[in-house]
Amino acid sequence: MEVRAVAKYMRISPRKVRMLTDAVKGKPVEAALDILKFMPQKAASMVEKIMRSAVANADQRPDVDVDALVVANVVADPGPVLKRFRPRARGRATRILKRTSHITVILAEKSV
Repeated sequence: MEVRAVAKYMRISPRKVRMLTDAVKGKPVEAALDILKFMPQKAASMVEKIMRSAVANADQRPDVDVDALVVANVVADPGPVLKRFRPRARGRATRILKRTSHITVILAEKSV
Protein backbone atom coordinates (compact mmCIF):
# COMPACT_ATOMS: atom_id res chain seq x y z
CA MET A 1 0.00 0.00 0.00
CA GLU A 2 1.31 3.44 -0.94
CA VAL A 3 0.58 6.81 0.65
CA ARG A 4 1.67 10.20 -0.63
CA ALA A 5 1.66 13.87 0.26
CA VAL A 6 2.38 16.72 -2.14
CA ALA A 7 3.40 20.30 -1.41
CA LYS A 8 3.25 22.62 -4.41
CA TYR A 9 4.84 26.00 -5.10
CA MET A 10 7.42 25.72 -2.31
CA ARG A 11 9.84 28.64 -2.50
CA ILE A 12 13.05 26.64 -2.74
CA SER A 13 15.02 25.38 -5.69
CA PRO A 14 14.39 21.70 -6.57
CA ARG A 15 18.16 21.18 -6.71
CA LYS A 16 18.48 22.08 -3.02
CA VAL A 17 15.72 19.62 -2.08
CA ARG A 18 17.28 16.82 -4.13
CA MET A 19 20.47 17.09 -2.05
CA LEU A 20 18.52 15.70 0.95
CA THR A 21 16.56 12.94 -0.72
CA ASP A 22 19.28 10.27 -0.67
CA ALA A 23 19.63 10.64 3.11
CA VAL A 24 16.05 9.51 3.77
CA LYS A 25 15.09 7.17 0.91
CA GLY A 26 14.50 3.61 2.02
CA LYS A 27 14.59 4.45 5.73
CA PRO A 28 11.73 3.87 8.19
CA VAL A 29 9.64 6.99 8.71
CA GLU A 30 10.72 7.53 12.33
CA ALA A 31 14.41 7.34 11.41
CA ALA A 32 13.89 9.64 8.42
CA LEU A 33 12.12 12.23 10.59
CA ASP A 34 14.98 12.11 13.11
CA ILE A 35 17.53 12.62 10.34
CA LEU A 36 15.64 15.56 8.87
CA LYS A 37 15.13 17.17 12.28
CA PHE A 38 18.87 17.66 12.78
CA MET A 39 19.82 18.71 9.25
CA PRO A 40 20.72 22.41 8.98
CA GLN A 41 19.25 22.96 5.50
CA LYS A 42 16.03 24.92 4.94
CA ALA A 43 14.71 22.12 2.73
CA ALA A 44 14.95 19.63 5.60
CA SER A 45 12.19 21.32 7.59
CA MET A 46 10.00 21.50 4.47
CA VAL A 47 10.44 17.80 3.67
CA GLU A 48 9.87 16.91 7.33
CA LYS A 49 6.55 18.77 7.32
CA ILE A 50 5.43 17.03 4.12
CA MET A 51 6.49 13.64 5.52
CA ARG A 52 4.40 14.23 8.66
CA SER A 53 1.47 15.07 6.38
CA ALA A 54 1.94 11.78 4.52
CA VAL A 55 1.96 9.90 7.84
CA ALA A 56 -1.28 11.67 8.81
CA ASN A 57 -2.76 10.65 5.45
CA ALA A 58 -1.75 7.05 6.14
CA ASP A 59 -3.32 7.22 9.60
CA GLN A 60 -6.69 7.97 7.99
CA ARG A 61 -6.66 4.66 6.09
CA PRO A 62 -7.62 1.65 8.22
CA ASP A 63 -5.68 -0.88 6.12
CA VAL A 64 -2.28 0.84 6.58
CA ASP A 65 0.02 0.13 9.54
CA VAL A 66 1.66 3.48 10.34
CA ASP A 67 4.52 1.87 12.30
CA ALA A 68 5.60 -0.20 9.27
CA LEU A 69 5.95 2.72 6.84
CA VAL A 70 9.19 3.40 4.99
CA VAL A 71 10.13 6.29 2.71
CA ALA A 72 9.71 4.87 -0.77
CA ASN A 73 10.61 8.06 -2.65
CA VAL A 74 10.98 11.82 -2.32
CA VAL A 75 10.59 13.74 -5.58
CA ALA A 76 11.34 17.43 -6.14
CA ASP A 77 9.96 18.63 -9.46
CA PRO A 78 10.41 22.19 -10.72
CA GLY A 79 7.50 24.55 -10.37
CA PRO A 80 6.99 27.94 -11.98
CA VAL A 81 9.91 30.38 -11.87
CA LEU A 82 9.43 33.92 -10.57
CA LYS A 83 11.41 36.34 -12.72
CA ARG A 84 12.79 39.49 -11.11
CA PHE A 85 15.30 42.12 -12.23
CA ARG A 86 18.22 43.65 -10.39
CA PRO A 87 19.81 46.95 -11.46
CA ARG A 88 23.46 46.70 -12.48
CA ALA A 89 26.21 49.06 -13.51
CA ARG A 90 25.87 51.45 -16.50
CA GLY A 91 22.07 51.31 -16.61
CA ARG A 92 21.81 47.61 -17.24
CA ALA A 93 19.65 45.05 -15.47
CA THR A 94 20.14 41.35 -14.88
CA ARG A 95 17.49 38.73 -14.42
CA ILE A 96 17.06 36.99 -11.07
CA LEU A 97 15.30 33.61 -11.21
CA LYS A 98 13.46 32.66 -8.03
CA ARG A 99 12.75 28.98 -8.46
CA THR A 100 9.87 27.05 -6.90
CA SER A 101 9.37 23.33 -6.53
CA HIS A 102 6.66 20.73 -6.12
CA ILE A 103 7.77 18.22 -3.46
CA THR A 104 6.17 14.76 -3.30
CA VAL A 105 6.81 12.28 -0.47
CA ILE A 106 5.76 8.68 -1.11
CA LEU A 107 5.55 6.25 1.81
CA ALA A 108 5.04 2.50 1.48
CA GLU A 109 4.50 -0.33 3.93
CA LYS A 110 7.57 -2.40 4.60
CA SER A 111 7.15 -5.83 3.06
CA VAL A 112 8.00 -8.50 5.64
